Amino acid sequence: MIWLQRREFITLIGGAAAAWPLVARAQQPVTSIPRVGWLVTGSPAEYRFSLAAFRDGLKALSYIEGQNITIEYRWAEGNIDRLPKLANELVEQKVDIILAGGALGAEAAKRATSLIPIIAAGVGDLAELGLVTSLARPGGNLTGFVAKLPESAGKRLEIMKEIEPQAKRATLLWNPASSDTKLELDITKDLAAVNDIAVEVHGASNIEQLSNALAKSPQFNPDMLIVLSDPFMFTQRKTIVRAAERLRLPAIYAIREYVDDGGLISYGVSITDTYRRAAGYVDKILRGAKPADLPVQLPTKLELIVNLKTARAIGFALPDSFLLRADEVIE
Repeated sequence: MIWLQRREFITLIGGAAAAWPLVARAQQPVTSIPRVGWLVTGSPAEYRFSLAAFRDGLKALSYIEGQNITIEYRWAEGNIDRLPKLANELVEQKVDIILAGGALGAEAAKRATSLIPIIAAGVGDLAELGLVTSLARPGGNLTGFVAKLPESAGKRLEIMKEIEPQAKRATLLWNPASSDTKLELDITKDLAAVNDIAVEVHGASNIEQLSNALAKSPQFNPDMLIVLSDPFMFTQRKTIVRAAERLRLPAIYAIREYVDDGGLISYGVSITDTYRRAAGYVDKILRGAKPADLPVQLPTKLELIVNLKTARAIGFALPDSFLLRADEVIE
């Protein structure tokens, strides 16, 4: 049963209800179609897979957009400074639930309201971010689905070292404004030092900074490119992927959507899976559950995705043993 708002009529003492006009007696309880606020950092094109997964999750629970559920969309279009305003708009719209994408979206939604239930998808450790009291019992109006395992950042460096044993230099892209990416940065740098790999770090929180970082990268003559998981980088993934291909630079990412858009390799949690699973929490909340009592869900699977077409395009040979380990090879 979806969330219903009912107007109950008070029966007057002494059978006064019998004297009501017939039109009043004919009134039925008002059913309100629940509305979910959608708050993400990117555009519809950039979040097409995540949105499709969320809709699939809703459909599996018998929610059909436009029939028995409505989604109020707010797209930051890559401009993270817009997130607070967009979050406030959803609060003013009095949506029933906010689905916030990434740490930046979750933080903006949390600042905008302490009352409307918030489900965060594709985020890091919500407890470490200070958005929940604990993962087991969030304790407020926000819960969600973690899509980051910081330790996997080290594994990504190991993967690149495996397929390019002679590598000595790496360019690393990250967003300093993303509050849950610093640990990934530290882990990657520490492991690079152990493997005798020099790392040049470029921080970028907007398009201009990213363009400058990509323009400067060739000066370091890197053997590989590592892109840390972050909503801003995610929205700019086509720009990053094209730059890596132009430089014929082997690159690894945390999210498979980069590889779908032409990136070489990704290793990490499925972001789309967190949006699909988020639909289940939408259903629970509409049935009366409180975010405070819904545990933050951890990732259930890490996946290795390889784009063999891109490998050929940049002239990079991948070992057969490596390809056999991949969860999916795009040809």
